[in-house]
Amino acid sequence: MTKNMGLVDRVVRFLVAAVIAYLYISGTIGGWQALVLGIVAVVFVVTSAIGFCPAYLPFKISTCRK
Repeated sequence: MTKNMGLVDRVVRFLVAAVIAYLYISGTIGGWQALVLGIVAVVFVVTSAIGFCPAYLPFKISTCRK
């Protein structure tokens, strides 16, 4: 499993996850929207932490600098 996410990609994903967490904590989102966005946020945090996005594999995308 080689890294295929660059620093900017990882930071943007982490920031999106933080915004989703803020929206949930502030009560702006709830119900099924909170569930779906919560799952997206968890996936974003995990992929940012490991630097690998499985969705990039079929398209041979890599945002890492060579």
